[in-house]
Amino acid sequence: MPMPLHIERDRLLSDIEKLASFSDDDPPGTSRLVFAGADQNARAWLKSLWRDAGLAVREDAVGNMFARWLGTRPELAAIGTGSHIDAIPHSGKFDGTVGVLGGLEAIRALQQSGFQPQRSIELLLFTAEEPTRFGLGCLGSRMLGGSLNSAADANLKDSEGRTLAELRAAAGFHGSLDEVRLPDGYYAGFVELHIEQGPLLEREKSAVGIVTSIAAPAALRISVEGEGGHAGGVLMPDRKDAFCAAAEIVLAIEQRALATGSVDTCATVGKCHVYPGAVNSIPSRVEMEADIRDTDEERRNQVLREIGEACQRVAAKRNVQVKITPINADAPAACSPHIVEAMVQAADESGLGYKKMVSRAYHDSLFMARIAPVGMVFIPCRGGVSHRPDEYSAPQEIEDGAKVLACTLAKLSLLES
Repeated sequence: MPMPLHIERDRLLSDIEKLASFSDDDPPGTSRLVFAGADQNARAWLKSLWRDAGLAVREDAVGNMFARWLGTRPELAAIGTGSHIDAIPHSGKFDGTVGVLGGLEAIRALQQSGFQPQRSIELLLFTAEEPTRFGLGCLGSRMLGGSLNSAADANLKDSEGRTLAELRAAAGFHGSLDEVRLPDGYYAGFVELHIEQGPLLEREKSAVGIVTSIAAPAALRISVEGEGGHAGGVLMPDRKDAFCAAAEIVLAIEQRALATGSVDTCATVGKCHVYPGAVNSIPSRVEMEADIRDTDEERRNQVLREIGEACQRVAAKRNVQVKITPINADAPAACSPHIVEAMVQAADESGLGYKKMVSRAYHDSLFMARIAPVGMVFIPCRGGVSHRPDEYSAPQEIEDGAKVLACTLAKLSLLES
């Protein structure tokens, strides 16, 4: 194993600050919409860093970027690491970027130590992990794993109606999307470094989290059709108020998640549009979207069935029409025991306390698990806050995560591992 292993913390922090400067938002907020100007400028800057580190850089048709440190056995399956840099509007500077820049610093530290990997180590930047532009998260990693094909070129559109095909071509990414999928056995393992996006590590004073499984969401679009009318003209017994029905459905969704008795079951109604939207008008229609996620697929699917039954009961009770349209239902993923053990050993050798935990947020690793053994290293974030300008991980926490990642990559890159 590489000794000594030194993370250049100041360089890593400087890189994080520089990446945050590529933004369509005013500091301290960060916003990078995939394929837009800030995203393109950030990508160009990253490629220069990767080349300065002696890494071989390539891009695929959807804009996933790869930077490879060749091992002594380059014909063998590589070890991958990385994350994303796209950022939702008015968010923070650490989500995703710690995994990209921390992955680079891990490789630099290994290089500086004199370590030579046998398997190549490859750093990835995934396209569009956030659903901001196309309404679907993890676009790049879904394609790498083969769960999306060339039909996405026409089917995926942004809020202005521009297709994926148009936007990726304008950003300089060409070729068939069917060629994005990685061949079987491309990676022998994949490890993602990420902020926790929750409060457990900070609360328990653990330096790093060792992820054992990744929850996956099912998303539903729920439409409630009632009957509008004047707020004073329609008597209460005669009403078919779509919003009152929707409110009952929202509470039923919450209750179904709580009823499982598992903290790993989460249900959220995060979007709700009420029509016509006037204070003196009875709501005639409500459109909302729900996110149901769990580490146990069958338990989650049972909640989905119960939500459907609850919607039928509310519709009958309130004399409204309720339509449920599934948006997606991804399967959870278990992290590889072999990679989990490598991460545990890396934390022990680095003198860092760790907590084994599940990831209730989903990440690109969820879809990389379809084609490779995966693992995730979490670092604390203050107050569990993420997707906000005050998202924050301390310098020591970032350094610790990069060190555990570097040690893990080193272990996995050796054939005897």
